[in-house]
Amino acid sequence: MNETNVCVVGNVATRPAYRELATGPSARFRLAVTARYWDREKNVWTDGHTNFFTVWANRQLAVNVAACVEVGQPVVVQGRLKVRTEVQGQQQWASADIDAVAIGHDLSRGMAFFQRAVKPEAPPTAARPEPNWETPRPTEPQDGQPEQRGQEQQHMQEQGVEEGGLAPHEQEAVAVT
Repeated sequence: MNETNVCVVGNVATRPAYRELATGPSARFRLAVTARYWDREKNVWTDGHTNFFTVWANRQLAVNVAACVEVGQPVVVQGRLKVRTEVQGQQQWASADIDAVAIGHDLSRGMAFFQRAVKPEAPPTAARPEPNWETPRPTEPQDGQPEQRGQEQQHMQEQGVEEGGLAPHEQEAVAVT
């Protein structure tokens, strides 16, 4: 709920490492993000500091990253930022990771071709018969005899209720209130 969601634009710095785990496919790569600014003194764009992020992708996104993303390509990554700190020996270091929700090529810097991922077909399941939801129709009158009314309609008629109406004692109760 209180996560830091980021959208980062940069260049792929390492080849995506793809792994098949017990929880499903996973892929990771490093992303270089360099800030650029306009240098007024020199009248040119200048590169600022470069930040590196480890981008993690899971499940179908990991499969697609392994197939499509290459070193040097400009990409847009959207996901949850996680900063980890660790101590190794006498040194403490921090790592900024992004658990990616979406990754795509930066189309402001090039062209890409989109191809929808093909889902593997599910194994066939045993066919279940479709239930019959239709209400059975009343039988046709035979031998010219009038059609018999249902028990509910006969009961309503005996109580003096017109079709869609109220019985006489119910009508009085409604009129009083």
